[in-house]
Amino acid sequence: MTSVGGNKLITVDPEELRFQFELEKASHCDLKVSNSTDKYVAFKVKTTSPKKYFVRPNTGVIQPGDTSVIRVTLQPQLEYPPDMLCKDKFLLQSTPVPSITDSEELPPNTFSKEPGKHLEECKLRVVYSRADQGNNNSDDGVKQNSDPNSNQAIQTARAARDSAVREVTQLQQELEMLKKRSQKTTTPAGFSLKLAIVAGIIGILVGFILKLTMASPSPPPSSPPPSAAVAE
Repeated sequence: MTSVGGNKLITVDPEELRFQFELEKASHCDLKVSNSTDKYVAFKVKTTSPKKYFVRPNTGVIQPGDTSVIRVTLQPQLEYPPDMLCKDKFLLQSTPVPSITDSEELPPNTFSKEPGKHLEECKLRVVYSRADQGNNNSDDGVKQNSDPNSNQAIQTARAARDSAVREVTQLQQELEMLKKRSQKTTTPAGFSLKLAIVAGIIGILVGFILKLTMASPSPPPSSPPPSAAVAE
């Protein structure tokens, strides 16, 4: 644990935010912020991409000699950043406050840059690493294809696969709901799709049988018995 950016009020560990990047999955990084003074220290976390990250707690008060853990969550992303490089930045502000422990009691100007106020700031950079970074080589020792076009095609295929899986799951859930509704009602409108299909097939078979029956030839009429010869 080291002091970042020359801070004297708090120490931060680690010195940068590292996220294991995986498409459409959230990732988090924990910051351990310690108060190395005999004062109460308030902190606040800011970022250049507030919609991309979820920070809890983003403000707080640390008692003398105590430590607070801040969890920063990277929201699920739909595509990889170019070259896995991230330009997002985080700013951690700290300032001494009166002996209070509830962050809700902090006045609005706690972290404002006013003359005579002791406000310290440290910047934290963001580093991404791929979840499959450890599998760079194939089983036979041949290096995998590093063509960016091929990598992009693989990423697109994976995204399409995941989307299809979600759609199939949603359709299965809708079918289950239709089945449950059809079991709870006795009105014709409540028949399930399966019953409607079966009824249609039965109707077609009955019509086909009737058509065959009407088209079958009738048996020929029986010929009259031969008349007796007239005697001369």
